[in-house]
Amino acid sequence: MARILYELAAEDDARFSPYCWRTRFALAHKRLDAEMRGLGFLEIPQAVGAPHRTVPILDDDGHVVSDSWAIALYLEDKYPGASLWNFGQQALGLYRALDVWANQVLVPAIVPLAVLDIHSRIRPADRAYFRESREKRLGMALEQAAGADPATRVDAVRKLLAPVRDTLVRQQWLGGSSPDYADYIVAGTLQWPRVICRTPLLSPEDPVAQWFERCLDLFDGLGRRMPAAPIAATSAGA
Repeated sequence: MARILYELAAEDDARFSPYCWRTRFALAHKRLDAEMRGLGFLEIPQAVGAPHRTVPILDDDGHVVSDSWAIALYLEDKYPGASLWNFGQQALGLYRALDVWANQVLVPAIVPLAVLDIHSRIRPADRAYFRESREKRLGMALEQAAGADPATRVDAVRKLLAPVRDTLVRQQWLGGSSPDYADYIVAGTLQWPRVICRTPLLSPEDPVAQWFERCLDLFDGLGRRMPAAPIAATSAGA
């Protein structure tokens, strides 16, 4: 049976989930091939014959694992070559702390920049579900969450990236001398707005942007092969 990674896919097949990108990078790091199968939001629960609410879902020859962190742990245990942890298993708590920070701090800060672009680009059958579920989660309409001043939202996210920026001033990768899962956590998260948002998040002179460009080139341009979202006219002229 083939190895299959189930991912979120937009109407034009753009793959935009930050969590799925973390897993894509992890698979490439482990030199593991997989078929990348795109799903709409409403297709996720039926993807592998058992109820799942979120992606990524990895089906590795019949062994099914969901959640990007759980998949990373599984891959490290099942395929010990090319470790995802440059600093060793003893530093696993630090990697988990970075994963939680990205999930609970960075992702929510990006959500207002992304929600309307996601809604406009996902499959029509998914739009009512997406609006209802996200508005319930946000406690407001998508348009209200997005606000009228994306520049303020962008500035807030850039400030949140200060610990990443300060680290990258001192070393080439978050993983030290070579990329590891620490890089994939943050790069996967930033790939999400790159692919789906029409408002650019990073300025070219930012060390985070320069590191992210290096991440996009990893594994023969794995990240770069996914086209970036077209920049909105107002953003391009800002």
